[in-house]
Amino acid sequence: MDKHALPLAAMEKLMKNIGADRVSEDAKAELREVLEELAAEISQNALKLAQHAGRKTIKGSDIRLAAK
Repeated sequence: MDKHALPLAAMEKLMKNIGADRVSEDAKAELREVLEELAAEISQNALKLAQHAGRKTIKGSDIRLAAK
């Protein structure tokens, strides 16, 4: 079973949307790894912000602030 939350097809679509003609399998895998690590870090920071505000729910504004 795959431990990844993001599909490789989405990585290819992202890169093709910015103009890439061809995308290797390892490029898709590396982009997925980087984005998942970044997403985990942002999520952890957003959770801290929500908890600091006395909430259990992470809001979009928490994500936006955590990403800065």
